[in-house]
Amino acid sequence: MSARVPWFGIAASAGLLAGVVACLWLPTLAPWPVRAVCMAAGAALALRKPGLRWLGLALVGFGWAGLHAGWVLSTQLPARLEKRELAISGRIVDLPQSEPRRTRFQFRVDDSQNQLPELRGKRLQLAWYDDYDAVELGPRTQLRAGARWRFNVRLRAPRGLRNPGGFDSERYALAQRIAATGYLVDAETARQLAPPSGLQAWRESESARIAKGTPAASSRFVRALALGDTRFLDDADWQVLRAAGLTHLIAISGFHVGLVAGFCALLGAGLWRLFPVFARRMPRPQVAAVSAFVGAAGYAAVTGFALPTLRTGLMIAVVVVARCGRRPLRALDALALSLIAVLVCDPLSVLAAGFWLSFGGVAWLVWCLPGERTRSLWREFLSAQGVATLGLLPLTVVLFGQASLVGPLANLGAIPWWSLVVVPLSLFGTGLDVLHAGWGDWAWKLAAACFEPSWQVFSAMARSRFALYWMSEPAWYALPLALLGAFWLLLPRGVPGKALAAMLWLPMLWPDRDLPEPGAVQLTVIDVGQGLSVLVRTHDHALLYDTGPAVPDGFDAGERAVLPTLHALGVARLDRVVVSHGDNDHAGGFQAVQRGMPVLDSLTPAGSPVPARHACAVGQVWEWSGVKFRFLHPTPHFPYLKNEASCVLRVESAHGAALLTGDIGGVIERELVRRAARDLRADVVLAPHHGSGGSSDPAFVAATQAKVAIVSAGYANRFGHPRPQVVERWREAGAEVLNTADSGAITVWLDRHGPGVRERRRWQARLWDAAALRGD
Repeated sequence: MSARVPWFGIAASAGLLAGVVACLWLPTLAPWPVRAVCMAAGAALALRKPGLRWLGLALVGFGWAGLHAGWVLSTQLPARLEKRELAISGRIVDLPQSEPRRTRFQFRVDDSQNQLPELRGKRLQLAWYDDYDAVELGPRTQLRAGARWRFNVRLRAPRGLRNPGGFDSERYALAQRIAATGYLVDAETARQLAPPSGLQAWRESESARIAKGTPAASSRFVRALALGDTRFLDDADWQVLRAAGLTHLIAISGFHVGLVAGFCALLGAGLWRLFPVFARRMPRPQVAAVSAFVGAAGYAAVTGFALPTLRTGLMIAVVVVARCGRRPLRALDALALSLIAVLVCDPLSVLAAGFWLSFGGVAWLVWCLPGERTRSLWREFLSAQGVATLGLLPLTVVLFGQASLVGPLANLGAIPWWSLVVVPLSLFGTGLDVLHAGWGDWAWKLAAACFEPSWQVFSAMARSRFALYWMSEPAWYALPLALLGAFWLLLPRGVPGKALAAMLWLPMLWPDRDLPEPGAVQLTVIDVGQGLSVLVRTHDHALLYDTGPAVPDGFDAGERAVLPTLHALGVARLDRVVVSHGDNDHAGGFQAVQRGMPVLDSLTPAGSPVPARHACAVGQVWEWSGVKFRFLHPTPHFPYLKNEASCVLRVESAHGAALLTGDIGGVIERELVRRAARDLRADVVLAPHHGSGGSSDPAFVAATQAKVAIVSAGYANRFGHPRPQVVERWREAGAEVLNTADSGAITVWLDRHGPGVRERRRWQARLWDAAALRGD
């Protein structure tokens, strides 16, 4: 007979977690009757079969997560309301982030009869744009957290780019319960209905007070640590934090919540020691526990109830309940009970990286470190840092695709200094300012003064060539193998085979880069929205054709899409970058690519505004690893005519050819048919000009005899690309037409196995992008 499994033990929590993860990582969501039956059957099994309680809770987790995900997805904006101008009113529910040409904010629509039923009470992610040619900032800078406004907007269901190594904005929207994203139209009709009020308004005003009372450059970090206001950290700041492995200390984390809770516990216990008579009403341990919970809840409120603070607050609440009930609770039991509480309250929290890092870090520490102090405080701190570094490295690589080699050293200084000096001073100043305006200025200034020298040190460390190491995207089995290796390495010293355990890290640290064989070629059309970027890889070389769009002071596809894809595919340098012409949707990301990766050579048409080293022209030919590259256009002395001057590149392998066409139109297409018809024959063709109506001339389409035609276009773009008649023209000629808007990144192999195609959205399908697969 199997042993009885406790309701709130480690086995029960592991079973519940396994069920939640299994549900959310399926490619599609199970029908709701299946989810409901799983919950009912799991609950019955857990009640009637104590030995199989873990399995019953796994079924409960599967059904519970599925019901949550199904409800959130059902609340997203229906397709019939997309592209329509809608009038909405509601409240700004977070701190608006103002940039030189736009302001982004989250908005909750009023739950009233005056709103569309599909939008009532929904959370939206909105942007208020200025005209790109505007110089002065518009009234959007007057947006304040907690204020009520009326806007005219255009919305769409959450939709993002899908690339190797890229940020999954659709998963983020699901976890944050965002029903739609959009932007304001007719900004002059926007009206404020009520002034700022509530917690978010207080946070924004307090952040402004810190900026006014602390003129030092480090005041932006004081605001981040005291209030969770990271709006004023720029890209350079985040780059330093990532390279030094310190992001978790700036973004309000569970550690900060625990620090505040511990201080409040000590304060409550100290007060009871000063006045022992109070113990007649309530024992000191219970007072310390309640004080810790009050402190954690208060800090979570001050930081805007960010998800990491809520998770930690819930964990502390579990411990407080056990302590107030005078029940003994081991650290491992507290962790299991906290995990169950988080999954019951929010099963979608497993979609956030912070969930795995927080619970994973605590689990490693609980398992590896002794429960009672047997060594000095400093040795315990070093041991904890070593355990956390080794145990969380596999998760960090999988979640972020990078590892900081100087991170462990930087954390040795940052954790005690920032968390025990800078954070307490920042919070103390905020508390004093609440009591009386201006009282907290000295504490904020002292916090900034203490922070500044350490920032200089960590910035120097981040500039080291050993700082940040980008990792290729590993296979699915690399994470469990690496975790098993970490587990084995952290076993007691006498356990044999630790050198062999280190071998289990190899699939993660040195994954297969899936390079083509000599004579073969691989093309990856990166999903950059309304633009173009194609990575061409041979066995030994890499070429990038175009770099995607970049909006001034906004989205830069070179930084957000192209570079993450290159890192995930293991590209360490680019032997050549070809920018087909100077239009923004093809050349906008060029500078970001140059900053982020070594570029040995670059080409663009003569007369193009792109600062490339050489000009592309007919007659330029080179060969890499048995693959021949040749420009078919422009001819020498061809005037720069933007689209019509695009570099047309033919890539010819031993197993087939590909044609990269830029934005050429019908005139140039017909000229190519007349001048070089035989050179146009290709297995894979990039449809010219994103499939516009003025391109893909019938004679050109027929001359290519393409098997695959790829369109790089943005979802629901305002140009209507690709045009239906163009798509039909390619299909009638026998080509399969693929669009990055539907497929995400598209990878094509031209090798001895014949042309092979992989669409990112279908190859790694997730239930939160099922609407995209349906073509809604």
